[in-house]
Amino acid sequence: MISPRTPIYLSHAPTPSVQGFALLAGMDAAVRGTLISVMPLAVYRALGDAALVSRIYFFVGVVALVLGLLVPWLSRFVPRRWLFTGGSSLYLLGMTLAIFGGSAGIAAALFVNAIATVVTFVCFNAYLLDYIQRADLGRAETTRMVYSAAPWALGPVVGVWLLSWWPPAPFILAGLFGVAQITVFWRLRLGNGKQITKARGPTANPIAFLRRFFEQPRLIAGWYFAVIRSCGWWVYVVYLPIFCIEAGLGDKVAGIALSGTNALLFVTPWMLQLVHRTSVRWSVRAAFLLGGLALIGTTILAGLPWVAFWLAVLASVTLVMLDVCGGLPFLMAVKPSERTEMAAVYSSFRDVSGIFTPGAAWLVLLFSPVSGVFAACGLAMISAWAVAGRLHPRLGAARVSATAAPIET
Repeated sequence: MISPRTPIYLSHAPTPSVQGFALLAGMDAAVRGTLISVMPLAVYRALGDAALVSRIYFFVGVVALVLGLLVPWLSRFVPRRWLFTGGSSLYLLGMTLAIFGGSAGIAAALFVNAIATVVTFVCFNAYLLDYIQRADLGRAETTRMVYSAAPWALGPVVGVWLLSWWPPAPFILAGLFGVAQITVFWRLRLGNGKQITKARGPTANPIAFLRRFFEQPRLIAGWYFAVIRSCGWWVYVVYLPIFCIEAGLGDKVAGIALSGTNALLFVTPWMLQLVHRTSVRWSVRAAFLLGGLALIGTTILAGLPWVAFWLAVLASVTLVMLDVCGGLPFLMAVKPSERTEMAAVYSSFRDVSGIFTPGAAWLVLLFSPVSGVFAACGLAMISAWAVAGRLHPRLGAARVSATAAPIET
């Protein structure tokens, strides 16, 4: 006789919850948060040439972009659960190279970690679109950021402190978080996701799904929002410290501001409530407009360093708001039959911004001080505000159905 306490899954395991996805994202944030400040320092110490470091980061962005677009093609031959596990395992390889590989190993670790990030990110978004209903995507994004808040707020400080105490220490800690990520993934029993295909759909190769992407204006707009949001973070993280040093504010002010901004992730549930009370369109437009004006003001008032600094901090608050709602226009427009392919396209925003921001900043710095970079980013955010005006006014609102059927993504 079977015990009544023994769970029997007649068709499949329980559907993964929003909290389960948030925990998985938190483990990934712990890995990357520990290394975000460590890797640039480690690479610079190993190579001793800032220009060479910049070139390496540029090529890392290009490689990550190409490989991210190849993930859907690779998923035809490798089950998604093994792709995610392999991507997470690459973090462990990267830590090993960083500890034992010397100068060349540090540079190689940067490439390997970038590949790990893009593979796991593509798979994570595909799983999210498989298991989380359209109406719950906003709550899923907010919960993910709450679970990631502590790793992003504490990771950079802890990582740099460990690097100064014992150089291998931050890589060992990040490796342990990588093991935890793999463990959480397998405990969630995500499998290979929901297999939804078309009877006569296009072949899953980069050219085919990129063509499908460019045929859908809503996806293009959503991806553009993600790119501009990511460019804003690049400017805040990289160029605000340079501005503070050149303006005589010191080298620690920007770091403290970054920690404070990351702590705002804890209040993202209240930001999501604002999105629900207004609309996705209103929230996205307001954040881009306010952030763009604040960054332009940072350039105009650069002669008053503290005023410019606080305007940049205000812009970072709008970037957190965009982390809450800026990805929803894309995620809500993805068709079920194109989840894996479009997740790969969406993940490219990080690599595109990582290539575009340094390149655009280099052009701006040819005829402007570093404060000009803020204005350039502000203008880009204003352009995103204009594009967001074409979003549907009721985007993100729950659909009413007579049969109360689940809402498809």
